[in-house]
Amino acid sequence: MKFGISTFITDQGIGPAALGRAVEDRNFDSVFIAEHTHIPVERRSPYPGGGELPDIYYRTLDPFVALSAAAAVTERLLLGTGVALVAQRDPIITAKEVASLDHVSGGRAVLGVGVGWNREEMQNHGTDPTTRGQLVNERLLALRELWTKDKAEFHGEFVDFGPVYSWPKPVQRPHPPIYVGGGRGAFPRVAEFGDAWLANSVPPEELGPQIEELRAMAGREVPVTVYGAADDPAAIEGYTRLGVERVLLYLPTKPEKETLDQLDRLAELAARFR
Repeated sequence: MKFGISTFITDQGIGPAALGRAVEDRNFDSVFIAEHTHIPVERRSPYPGGGELPDIYYRTLDPFVALSAAAAVTERLLLGTGVALVAQRDPIITAKEVASLDHVSGGRAVLGVGVGWNREEMQNHGTDPTTRGQLVNERLLALRELWTKDKAEFHGEFVDFGPVYSWPKPVQRPHPPIYVGGGRGAFPRVAEFGDAWLANSVPPEELGPQIEELRAMAGREVPVTVYGAADDPAAIEGYTRLGVERVLLYLPTKPEKETLDQLDRLAELAARFR
């Protein structure tokens, strides 16, 4: 089983270059970072974690800028979004950003995607929350076209363009892997688009039946990466028994020294299961 890091990169914590270097130096294989473009002042959507919305949600750096900074100082680290909010992103710009990250990193980009939970945030981007799932599906199809075709075009209910030229093309072929986040409601999307399922903090006792359900729906062995995993040896042992491909240990967003200390502790934990 592989181990990576999931975290929020903000303007108040460790910088992306220092983080990327530290994560790679401690033999983690990947770093996945969260995205929120903004948080509306008048927010009615409840925070999925319960209680008040943590400060980190208000202060995230653009994920592709941050991951590019990490790419510049690393050689092996996979650079992922956990997750990019595709319902809030123009697909042509997103295709360009992902392909550019893949280009400058030498083929290390991973696009983790989700539909999002903050309805007011997505409404500010002109997205209707009630149809965001269909919108995301069309945008993922459009991304594939832009990455794989010299003359790309797409004509759907929510996305309509082309023919267009869009370079660079990704280094990875046919395109960077797409990790689809979400619970059971996202399983059809995982089956259609996912190179892996990005399971958000699902404990092992719940994850096992969900993996079986997903793979039965997809008709294939969908790899599973657990996002936001706690530093709990018993849970990690459970993920090992389930054959999970990767566990992304959650790293709190702190200043550099505190972050490096925590990374040392997480690296020691991961080493016990390698």
